[in-house]
Amino acid sequence: MLGNIDLWRSEEMQLVQLMIPSEAAHDTVAALGEVGLLQFKDLNTEKSAFQRTYANQVKRCDEMARKLRFLTEQVHKAHLSVGGRSPLWEKTVTMDELETKLEELEREVTELNSNNDRLQRTHAELSELAILLERAGQFFDNARAVASRDAVNTNVPHAPSQDFGAPLLDSDRETTVDAKLARLGFVAGLIHQEKLVSFERLLFRATRGNMFLRQAQVGKVQDPATTEMQEKSVFVVFFAGERARTKIMKICEAFGANRYPFPEEVSRQRQMHSEVTARLHELHTTLDAGDMHRQNVLTGVAQNLESWTLLVRKEKAIYHTLNKMNMDFTRKVLVAEAWVPSNARARVSEALRQAAEHSHTQVNTVLQPLAMQHQQPPTYFRTNKFTECFQTIVDAYGIANYREVNPAVFTIMTFPFLFAVMFGDFGHGVLMLLFALFLVLNERSLGKTQLDDMSSMAFGGRYCILLMAFFSMYVGALYNEFFAMPMTLGGDTKFRCYIGSETSPTGPTDLRDCSHAGGHIKFPGGEPYPFGVDPAWRGSKTELPYLNSVKMKMSILLGVLHMNLGIIMSLFNNSYFRDYLSTWCEFVPQMIFLNGLFGYLCFLIVFKWVTPNCFADLYHVLIAMFLDPGTVDKTGFLFTGQAGLQVLLLLLCLVAVPWMLLPKPLILKSRADKAKKAGGEYHRMGEDEEGHAAASTSQGDGGHGQGHGEHGKLEFGEGIHESVHGGPCFVVACE
Repeated sequence: MLGNIDLWRSEEMQLVQLMIPSEAAHDTVAALGEVGLLQFKDLNTEKSAFQRTYANQVKRCDEMARKLRFLTEQVHKAHLSVGGRSPLWEKTVTMDELETKLEELEREVTELNSNNDRLQRTHAELSELAILLERAGQFFDNARAVASRDAVNTNVPHAPSQDFGAPLLDSDRETTVDAKLARLGFVAGLIHQEKLVSFERLLFRATRGNMFLRQAQVGKVQDPATTEMQEKSVFVVFFAGERARTKIMKICEAFGANRYPFPEEVSRQRQMHSEVTARLHELHTTLDAGDMHRQNVLTGVAQNLESWTLLVRKEKAIYHTLNKMNMDFTRKVLVAEAWVPSNARARVSEALRQAAEHSHTQVNTVLQPLAMQHQQPPTYFRTNKFTECFQTIVDAYGIANYREVNPAVFTIMTFPFLFAVMFGDFGHGVLMLLFALFLVLNERSLGKTQLDDMSSMAFGGRYCILLMAFFSMYVGALYNEFFAMPMTLGGDTKFRCYIGSETSPTGPTDLRDCSHAGGHIKFPGGEPYPFGVDPAWRGSKTELPYLNSVKMKMSILLGVLHMNLGIIMSLFNNSYFRDYLSTWCEFVPQMIFLNGLFGYLCFLIVFKWVTPNCFADLYHVLIAMFLDPGTVDKTGFLFTGQAGLQVLLLLLCLVAVPWMLLPKPLILKSRADKAKKAGGEYHRMGEDEEGHAAASTSQGDGGHGQGHGEHGKLEFGEGIHESVHGGPCFVVACE
């Protein structure tokens, strides 16, 4: 029955040869790519990527892909959404037209970005200059006001001014100093707020205190160099002498301070401020116009970006495939070899015919089968929207070899159920069911929508989520949990409250009041709770030990059952390939070892569950089985004949370990020695291996490129590696 399931084994594959006319090669490979059922072999493995026939075309596609990545980055920076693929996207533009258009768009966007950066930098510089003119002008205005007030009061004796804006020298002393020597210079600019303290300290040390610094915070300002908003301060450094000027200039450069010209005359300051304000207004208008034009260009790009990207990827994949083919220059054809599912030959032939008609070639592509000659076909499973998710989960751990049993058939049920064992809650399952139904009912609209990585992963696994929701609700009902609260799906609890030594329950019906009434809770016998865990366990002192014990034993049962299923699948493979040696030397001892220990433990768990008044300690039973075989004390007694059965199982497990390790490699070595003596290449002898090779020769190929290897010869080290690693790893996994 399982053999009739399409997913049970990979598709039968066939090796074919294609002779494609060179003028129709591109259209032919494009048509075969739309079919998606061929895996081409690389016939030019001795050539590097740059020596192949279509290396220039691949390089051209790489350059176009680079431009598309640049445009995609610009679209994302502009916070625009990328449009979906147009239904007629392949017919709207050719590769030559697309290449020209991408080159123009890249040049235009690059120029727009360059102009915008330059204008932004100029705008930031003018903004800083406007702030400097305003704040530094206040410094000088305050200083002039103080100087004028002191000049009026020259004849009035007064204490030295404590204002930092006051003149450095008294007015009476200024008259005795030469005007040329007393004249001060200054440097003005903006600097990062966090660098101001270090900047002032270094200025003081470099000029040996012969400077005066005025500064004021201006808040966040756009930096011209990085175009980022930064906390800055306006500074004005007063000094005397050219040496001091040189030092201050170098310190400003070292600290990244932006220096700007600042006139001393008030009229010149006001004129300069008005000019800067006018230029800022013009720049703002220019920036808005440039941003609008750039936004329009990127909006047009965003609408076609997805279609262009798919077109370039498709073209690159076509030329990569063409590079795997041999070029026959005498007949002007490309020779290719590919694996194709046997039942897809008709679809491939129809695609070749349509490609020949589309390219208007006079010679059609020739498709002929080839002998596989012990070549290992790839693995291809035909999936649908329901089974694709489960096949992806299995492939994430490993891809089955050609024509082996596909674990995805069982994973469809086991994966959601094992998830529910961990996640079991009826309420959480309902929420998951609603989410899964939303994805399933809207799969058509969501399938046409551009989803992010997380949403795309959830949408791809919508049917898996649906099954996990159903199983979570079922297991949640077994656990009797609804958002961690007990339910009464099977009616009220079967436990009753007994007062004192009464034989009939006379306590309160609400078991939570039983302890307050001086009673104790006891099961009166009879029928247990009909479905799931009795709600009386919720909130009791023994809830955690009881539920942990039940879930741990259930996990052991499910785990051993799962391991048995995996071993049984190996039996299906051995039977299909007629590998009787692996059946007797791997399957049989593995089943004996697994079920002799842990299968017996599962039997004891179930036996204890169904046996009334059974209080045997299963830990003690399993430990005594190894440490004291043949004896069973009262704490571990379960049934008559238990001691003899445990001794028998223990002996079988001891025999199974060398049974897994020794016979198969020794038999393989014996066969290899006989083959060497015969002077020929070693082939597997016997009905089983001949049947395996014959089946592999007559079967076909799959899509994942995994296989058994060459059937014609087998090294002895392979058998040793398989047995030495397989046996102990299996024992450790069981333990």
